[in-house]
Amino acid sequence: MTAAPLTELVGRVTKVAEEHVRQTDDDAAFPVQALDELRATGLLGLLVPAEDGGLGGSLADVLDASTELGRVDMSVAMIFAMHCQQVAAVLAHAEGRLRAELLPEIAAGRLYLASVTTEAGKGGHLLTAESAAAWRDGELLVDRFAPVVTGGMQADGFLITLRSPDSEADNQVSLVYAAREQLEIEQAGGWNPLGMRASDSGALRLRGRLPAHQVVGKHGDFHTIVTTVFGPLAHLGWASCWLGTAAGALSRVIASLRGSRGKTDLSSELLMTRLSRARQRLDTVHALIDHARRVVETTADLSVPKVQLLINAVKITAAEECYRAVDELVDAVGMRHGYLRDSPTRLEQSLRDLRSAVLNYSNDRLHLADGRLTLLDQEVSFA
Repeated sequence: MTAAPLTELVGRVTKVAEEHVRQTDDDAAFPVQALDELRATGLLGLLVPAEDGGLGGSLADVLDASTELGRVDMSVAMIFAMHCQQVAAVLAHAEGRLRAELLPEIAAGRLYLASVTTEAGKGGHLLTAESAAAWRDGELLVDRFAPVVTGGMQADGFLITLRSPDSEADNQVSLVYAAREQLEIEQAGGWNPLGMRASDSGALRLRGRLPAHQVVGKHGDFHTIVTTVFGPLAHLGWASCWLGTAAGALSRVIASLRGSRGKTDLSSELLMTRLSRARQRLDTVHALIDHARRVVETTADLSVPKVQLLINAVKITAAEECYRAVDELVDAVGMRHGYLRDSPTRLEQSLRDLRSAVLNYSNDRLHLADGRLTLLDQEVSFA
C-alpha cells in the first residue's frame, strides 16, 4: 500500500490514543477506544491481501505503523504489533477451511487476535509446552493456563500453544486457533504493573473444545512457525514499538526545550551531548531494524545462525538502547520535566513502559541462545 493512506489511517488511531493515554495508564485500562479505531480503519487487516479484503500491507508497513503508534502509546503499539504477528502466522501456515474462515473476519476488523504462549513453568519459552491438547470425539480438548495474555479479555480469538495430542516430548508443540465463543475464559490474576499498564496482560485460564481443523500448520511443527514468523515478527515488531516510544519521548523533549528559549541554557555542552547520545542510540536501532527487515524479506532460510543472531540482536539492542536513551533524557531535562508524571514530555511513562523491554522474552534467555548460535558460526559471518 502507498505511504499516504497508511499515514492517514495510523494518524486516526494515534489521535484517539493520544486523547486517552493518560487515563488508560492511570487506570491500567485496556485502550478500547484505540482498538475500536484500529477496527474501523481496517488496520487489524493490514497484512491481509487485498484479494481477501485486507489492506495488502507489507512487513515494512507493520513496522512503520508500530513505530508511529509507539510515539503516542507503547501499549497500543504492542497490542497492534502482536496482533499482526498472529495474523502473519495465519497467513503463512493456516490452510483451507481455517484460512477461509479467519481472513475475512480479520480484514473486516472483527477479529482481534491475542497470543497465548506463556506458561507458569516455562515463562515465554516458545519451543516447549506443558499443557497438552487431547482428542475427544474428534475434537481438540483445551485446558490452558497462561500467566500473561496481552489483551486477552478484549480478544475475539486466540492462537494458543499446546503440546500436540499424543505427543511424547514437550517440544512437540502445536498452535491452535480458538474463537472467543468456543472458550470458557476465566481471569486468573490481576494486572497492576509498573509500565505497559494499558496492555491488560493479566493471567487467564482457557477451557474449550475445538474442531480438528483449527490447528495452524501441522501438529507438533510449531518450531517452524517460530522460526519463520513468530520470532522475526515479534522481535522486529517489538523493537519498532520501543523505537517509537523513545522517539516520541525525544520529540517531546525537543519541543519543550525549543519552547523554553530564554529559560533553558541551550548552549550547555552537557545538554547537547546527552541529546546527541539519545539520538545516536535511536538511529542505531532504526538502522538495525531496517537492515534486519530486508534480510527477513529476502532470505529463504531464516534458521541459519547468522540470521537468527541478527534477529535476536534487534530485540536485545532495541530493548537496551531505547530505554537508555529515555533514561538519559530524564537526566538531561531534570526533575521537573523528566521525573514528574504531569510533565508534557511524558518521560516518566516512557521510562516505565520501556523498562519492560528487556523482560519481554528475557534478554538473558536470548543471550544464552545466541551463545550457542555463535559457536555454530566459526567464520563469524553476517547476514
